[in-house]
Amino acid sequence: MKVKKAVIPAAGYGTRLLPASKAIPKEMIPIVDRPTIQYVIEEAIEAGIEEVLIITSKNKQEIEDHFDRDLELEMILKEKEKYDIKQEVDKISNMIDIHYIRQKKQKGLGHAISCAETFVGEDPFAVILGDDLVVSQKPAIGQLMEAYEEREAPILGVQDVPEKNVNKYGIVKYNKKEGKNYLLDDMIEKPTINEAPSNLAILGRYVITPDIFSIIKNTPPGKGGEIQLTDALKTLSQKRDVYAHNFDGTRYDVGNKMGFLKATVEFALNRKEFASEFEDYLKKLLS
Repeated sequence: MKVKKAVIPAAGYGTRLLPASKAIPKEMIPIVDRPTIQYVIEEAIEAGIEEVLIITSKNKQEIEDHFDRDLELEMILKEKEKYDIKQEVDKISNMIDIHYIRQKKQKGLGHAISCAETFVGEDPFAVILGDDLVVSQKPAIGQLMEAYEEREAPILGVQDVPEKNVNKYGIVKYNKKEGKNYLLDDMIEKPTINEAPSNLAILGRYVITPDIFSIIKNTPPGKGGEIQLTDALKTLSQKRDVYAHNFDGTRYDVGNKMGFLKATVEFALNRKEFASEFEDYLKKLLS
């Protein structure tokens, strides 16, 4: 079965980007000239996703406004004959069918995903976390979707991380490797170096089957007093095969300030219209 729906959790407080995220949703802070959540939506579209559910919370109205039409702005751009910019603005509001639901209380990623149950129905679905931007020839979530279609089993996106950083991620333990796919045996949320069974970290991309919802409902709060998606997936792996897929691509954690800065510089250097001038500026700055 093909994956046609994606869920994007966007209800968090963005504390790692404070004070910038105090009055602006972290998902709306731009990398170059577009908000981070737009890059995520574009990845989903490129992978063949047809519908998206964004899980928001109070004070996140700007996300909906960004993907909605702004007739007054369109008229002004037309009157000023700024047709190139108008075309970009029109594209945003016509990208894909986007639905919204509010997570009324932030009780963890697992709880956020549970808010998508009605939207998902009986279909497998992608989950894309907006803190992780991935630059790759083939969309990262598309790589997982292909792996799902081969196995019809839940797939977690992973990459190797330095041993010293395993305590920042959910880390997988596996008992069988098939190319880029690993049959999971266990998952540990933010282990110490001594506890970590590998250095394969779960990094913001998933394809999940709808049987996860009944498991989330019975998953108690874990680390941080939150309902952890990792804990629910661990339970799911005891009932059926769950795989990790080591996806290709350069990943940026734009939920922290250093990752955000790296992404801003590298995304700018990949933009043809000002890459050369920006590169010259950086060279002079660092000389």
